[in-house]
Amino acid sequence: MSATLPVYRWRLAPDGLATRRQLRAMGLRPGGQDVVAELQRPRRQRGPLVAYLYRIDAAKPVRPMTAGRAAALAKANRARRTCPACWRDAGYVIPAALGTCVPCADG
Repeated sequence: MSATLPVYRWRLAPDGLATRRQLRAMGLRPGGQDVVAELQRPRRQRGPLVAYLYRIDAAKPVRPMTAGRAAALAKANRARRTCPACWRDAGYVIPAALGTCVPCADG
């Protein structure tokens, strides 16, 4: 983001601003608004961790889950659980490092 944004330290952001996760926990979404500030959490190794802040009063409600969106999500999750080698539902998301279910990877 731009260097002109206000930067707040961890836990010192003013009231009325929230991160995406905080908005989601309130049942809200940014709704197309621009980032208004940054929140920085210090870390010892790789520099600060940055989170973007949005205005709560400009946030919009989360869109409700429709039947079509629920079906698409179920289909996508089913594809992530299906082993490409044996075509069985593994019952868990196939690890990308293996590429197949554990029994097929063990071979």
